[in-house]
Amino acid sequence: MTDLAADRIRDAATIVVIRDPAGPLPRVLMGQRGLSAVFMPSKYVFPGGAVDPGDHDIALARPLPNVCAERLVLPGEASPHALAAAAIRELWEETGQILGQPGDWADPPPDWTGFAARGFLPDAARLTYVFRAITPPGRPRRFDARFFVTDAANLQTDPDDFDAASEELGHLHWVPIAEARKLDLPFITTVALAEIATRLPDLSPPDRIPFFRNDDEDIAIANAALR
Repeated sequence: MTDLAADRIRDAATIVVIRDPAGPLPRVLMGQRGLSAVFMPSKYVFPGGAVDPGDHDIALARPLPNVCAERLVLPGEASPHALAAAAIRELWEETGQILGQPGDWADPPPDWTGFAARGFLPDAARLTYVFRAITPPGRPRRFDARFFVTDAANLQTDPDDFDAASEELGHLHWVPIAEARKLDLPFITTVALAEIATRLPDLSPPDRIPFFRNDDEDIAIANAALR
């Protein structure tokens, strides 16, 4: 019998933080999922996760750039606002890093109390939408993930301080992009990183959004048409 719940596709956001994108040794922030994790155990990944219902109502200091928001508008799917909030929240939860602007947050939701206590509001203006991928059928969990990229210079926190991180990702560190393939990466992480690396040091919106999908064992990478 097919597990319909397991095959349900959830909207998700992933954030790829690049350090020194124009330097001789650009690095990317990655961590390792736990051995007992249901989804991609032991793999090295970017921070990210499913969109929560509350992400739709989060007050952003600044919205996504218009071109990114327009490309993310698809009928029946998570809003650009929610996807951006999810990316910033997951970055905070999994690494303790803050992408935000100074501001007071009188009554933050539980997931954001630590973020707000440091005197910041989430800022989506420094996010760039660059990639989309759907988890193949048959996995214990499936996600329709939108990948965002940002420069580590946009962080409001010490990029080497992970003391506020949850335990969801271990071995958090800045990996030289040229050496990332030596890690145990999910295939789609390798594809997304290659797409980003080929454009460095450019972190602006690409001309087209690569879309990786796996339907009935037929893998396709298609370029989404410009809106």
